[in-house]
Amino acid sequence: MKKIISVFMVAVCLMMAAPVQAQLHFGVKGGLNLSKASFSKDALKGDNQTGWFIGPMAEFTLPIIGVGADIAALYSQTDLAAKGYDTDAKLKTFEIPVNLKWSFGLGSMFGAYIAAGPQFGFNIGNKKGFMDYELKKNNTTFNVGAGVKLIRHIQIGVNYNFALSHTATIETTNEEVIKIKNNTWQVSLAYLF
Repeated sequence: MKKIISVFMVAVCLMMAAPVQAQLHFGVKGGLNLSKASFSKDALKGDNQTGWFIGPMAEFTLPIIGVGADIAALYSQTDLAAKGYDTDAKLKTFEIPVNLKWSFGLGSMFGAYIAAGPQFGFNIGNKKGFMDYELKKNNTTFNVGAGVKLIRHIQIGVNYNFALSHTATIETTNEEVIKIKNNTWQVSLAYLF
């Protein structure tokens, strides 16, 4: 009887382990940033600025239910500008987005996904620039996005990244502190190996 129970338990464990074969893919991701700064005081208005990002990524997916995660290590560059000022600043950051992703589709040829998660950014560029602004060393944002998967290797996505904390501060001539948040639309192309 003990042998039968042992064989049964081993068989149950093997059946449970079979669907756990998760898919792990590595790749490269790049794209376009379209960002706009928002200021804590109405005296300044943000101006739309373009930039770019590129870096390696990894994607982990459970095949049956389509739930997974992706993480990337991206170098990102965009401008930070205010309307009416002819100077701006290059915002150079190292960003680590960690997104929970749900994928669904028609086999391996075509699929779609929605994703959301935090993004952690670290300033690797200048700390000071126009109008006596000071960039924070790090910031946290939140991503919400969607996209399509083509022929198992290509992903095209659109993402909105909104700031949870301020990106920079400006100290005016009368010692007033203005906080800046940088919100970004991203269009990305990824190739997974």
